[in-house]
Amino acid sequence: MSPEHGTGRSRVIMVEPALTQLAKLTASETHRLDRAIVAISVNPELGTEVPGTLLRDYADEVDGVRIIYFVTALRTITIVAYVEA
Repeated sequence: MSPEHGTGRSRVIMVEPALTQLAKLTASETHRLDRAIVAISVNPELGTEVPGTLLRDYADEVDGVRIIYFVTALRTITIVAYVEA
């Protein structure tokens, strides 16, 4: 599939608890988190499923980042519920 016809990235939205957590991070932590958010926007299946829920848990041990999120049915929007850096 050519790049102009690819699925592209999903749009990432943060809910209030994630925004509150984000506001408490340092610039370095925010930068590390941003890289992880880009990764899940490109491939929302990176995280592991949380059993019994629609949530996914993505942890990047190299950057020390964790994101709890879910993806809409059409995979066009990724909604971030929790961030940790």
